Amino acid sequence: MATTETNDGHGEAHGETRRDFLYIATGAVAAVGIGSIAWPFIDQMNPDAASLALASTSVDISALGEGESMTVMWRGKPVFIRKRTPTEVEEAKEVPLSELRDTDARNPNIGTGEATDANRAVQGREDLLVMIGVCTHLGCIPLGQAGDFDGWFCPCHGSHYDTAGRIRRGPAPENLAIPPYSFPDESTLVVG
Repeated sequence: MATTETNDGHGEAHGETRRDFLYIATGAVAAVGIGSIAWPFIDQMNPDAASLALASTSVDISALGEGESMTVMWRGKPVFIRKRTPTEVEEAKEVPLSELRDTDARNPNIGTGEATDANRAVQGREDLLVMIGVCTHLGCIPLGQAGDFDGWFCPCHGSHYDTAGRIRRGPAPENLAIPPYSFPDESTLVVG
């Protein structure tokens, strides 16, 4: 089959322009068709209302006494809430960064920062430490008020965390993560 070419007088051929247009138009219609078919499948992967309801957890911390801890569930993970004693806060503040294995605070409430005790808590509420209670080595659940630094200890593989949840000894590569949280009032903590 022969291709017909026309010349516009300047030496440029325009024989393929109609075919090019048909290819592009066909491709565009096919892309829209595939997108309209694929969208319901993609949309069904969004979390349902029950999952979205777990996006935040409200906790009454009014009964939490000094030196006491509690554990709540948030997004299927345990969250440790500890009201530290003034001694525990001071011990955590005195630890030089050079002694820490992980110097990242891992606190989304402050952005990026060094793993000082002040960066692991919220300003004005330094006594209250809130952390995701999952060991950063293999996902075990550490025991509270245990280990060489009187913080948390993971007996599965021997990771020791201090009173600010920072890894100090053992195979865990990172500090315990801190979830986003806020205090709407003095007796309520909202995680998430």
